[in-house]
Amino acid sequence: MWPRVDGMRTLELGTPGAMREELTALVVAGVKTATAGTLEEYQLETEGLEYVGERLAVLGNDGRVAATVAVTGVETVPFAEVSWEFAQAEGEGFTSVEHWRSAHRRYWQRTGTPVDDDSPVVLVSFRLVDGAGDDAPPQR
Repeated sequence: MWPRVDGMRTLELGTPGAMREELTALVVAGVKTATAGTLEEYQLETEGLEYVGERLAVLGNDGRVAATVAVTGVETVPFAEVSWEFAQAEGEGFTSVEHWRSAHRRYWQRTGTPVDDDSPVVLVSFRLVDGAGDDAPPQR
């Protein structure tokens, strides 16, 4: 199961280190408004899918809350059907949906959950609610 902070499920983006630092910064800046995971990851972690309106605590490398986001959409689609609009919402500078697919195939291969065109992928869209960490006052 995923950790909980103040009753919220947590969202730890990418792998620890530079990747997580970069992705978390994109969320805090309001640039990254979506993320994807394999359905297999949810099943391995025995977690249910996020739901619209759910708030998630985005954790940084240090395990502290860097931001709070509210889920605005959840959809499960085959990997090959992820749209260009979704890839752009990930805010990571992908130049095409093919670029997104290539990068995600490599990432999931490295993390032990390889995908093919038919693999179910969970697409989560969100909006930034609070970009302040534990030690900063809420942003308005």
